[in-house]
Amino acid sequence: MKSIPARSALRALLALALGTGLTACASSNMQDLHHYVKQVESRQHSRIAPLPEFQPFQTFVYQDKNLRSPFTPPTFNRPADLGGHSDNGIHPDFNRPLQPLEQFPLDSLRMVGTLARKGKDWALVQDSTGTIHMVRPGDYMGQNRGKVVQITEAKVKLVEIVPDGMGGWMKRKAALALSE
Repeated sequence: MKSIPARSALRALLALALGTGLTACASSNMQDLHHYVKQVESRQHSRIAPLPEFQPFQTFVYQDKNLRSPFTPPTFNRPADLGGHSDNGIHPDFNRPLQPLEQFPLDSLRMVGTLARKGKDWALVQDSTGTIHMVRPGDYMGQNRGKVVQITEAKVKLVEIVPDGMGGWMKRKAALALSE
């Protein structure tokens, strides 16, 4: 008879003990599992509705190469007498440094009061961060390069330079009223 090395015998004994333990655990819970499977199988099965049929999508091929691409803005090359762009001399000064109130939209600014110093009128304008600025005629405010032209006790009048929609610029009157 051959002798089995002690290590191999220990491995065999461990495998046998482990297998027996797992079988004992599995056999004790199998009855509950079989009962649950029978319950699930006895339930009524509902039918799944078939997928709806989709209509095929009709594609459009843009074939006219002589027309403007629909993804680029139109350009107006009409003569001035037909309402086209003409150089009326109005344009913003893009080289002028912007003043602090030009970073805010005009509707976010509030006139909170007036001040008179040395015969000159000043307006007190509050920006959206809560900072109050002193403004006088000739100053600029708003994002449309609005120039302050007059200050009264009730409002600040200004003139903005805005695009005219045809490649040029136009002047537009605006005002900032005293808020309560």
